[in-house]
Parts: sequence; structure tokens; C-alpha cells
Amino acid sequence: MPAQAPPVTDERDGLRAYLIQQQDAYRAVIHGLTDEEAGLAPSRSTLSVGALVKHATHTQLTWTATVLAAPGPVVDERPQEEQYAEHERMLTWLEGDTVEAVLAGFDEAAAAALDAVATIDLETPVPVPPAPWNPADVTAWSARWVWLHLIEELARHAGHADIIRESIDGATMFELVAGREGWPETPWLKPWRRAE
Repeated sequence: MPAQAPPVTDERDGLRAYLIQQQDAYRAVIHGLTDEEAGLAPSRSTLSVGALVKHATHTQLTWTATVLAAPGPVVDERPQEEQYAEHERMLTWLEGDTVEAVLAGFDEAAAAALDAVATIDLETPVPVPPAPWNPADVTAWSARWVWLHLIEELARHAGHADIIRESIDGATMFELVAGREGWPETPWLKPWRRAE
């Protein structure tokens, strides 16, 4: 549940707990949306909740593949245009996308990331991918750094998704979590239910 990560026993357990917390935030923020609503971009941003779930899927797959390939780099033989087109598809809610299919892909990517966090030595050197935003004077990060970065990136985009979701129907994270998990209604928290 994304409300709070549970107590942790060690570093690896902490990485997994906070990664699970951020992964669950995506399941909560898309909870109850129709396929059409998941593609809405009601704010000034062109992003939708569905597109952000797709982006979080792609981000987890990319970083997990990078760690699993370490200490070597990930080799993608596809032309640059094809790689860019895939990146754009994973940032866009396309005609024919469904909440069910996007969540299934997300869950597969999330499970692979959690498995890698549980099994890969945290000291594994992971080559720094060439990109203008990455430092030129660092050749490798540790797997630990990658997992912390992944948690940070998921958290950042989960916040974007929260704002977009609230713009769609007014739902906020705790209401969505409560509705998804069947929490009882209290004087200060009403679980989300679709308005009649």
C-alpha cells in the first residue's frame, strides 16, 4: 500500500519496501478510471495518468535491464529512430490502450525490478548510460544508486499522476488507496467510489 512503507530490517529490505510503495502509488492513482479517463490530459501538461503508468513501466524495464547487463552496457541494436519512437509510445496514451493491459505490463516490470533488487549485489558497477543529463566524468554507478534513482523517479512521476487524477475527478491519493483497499469510512477519510 502506498500510504506508508512498512518497517525495514536492512538496506536491501528498505530499497524493496520503498520501491513497492512507489509502485503501488501507480496502481492507486489509476484505480477506477475508464480507458478513456486514463488518457485524459486535463491540466496544462500533455501527460495523462495512463501515459505516466506506461512511462513508469518503461523506466523500470530500462533500469532493470541496465543493472542486469552490468558490468557491461545494454546493447540496443535498433536504429535510434526506433528507440525514440518506443520512448514516445511509452509516454503517450494511444488509441487502443487499456487500463487492464497497461497495468499488466506495469506489474510485470515491477516484479522484475523487485526481483533484481532482491538478488543483484548492491555494489555491482552499472555503466552510466550516455545522455546529456548524465555526468561525463562518472563511468559507473552502483546498483544501489540505480535503485535509489528509480525510487526517486517513480516518486516524481507519481506526484504528476496525483495532480492529473485530481484534475479528472477530484480524487486524492488517500481516498484512492482507501477505495482500492476497502478501508472503512471515517469522519476524516471517505474511500473513493465512482460518482453515480
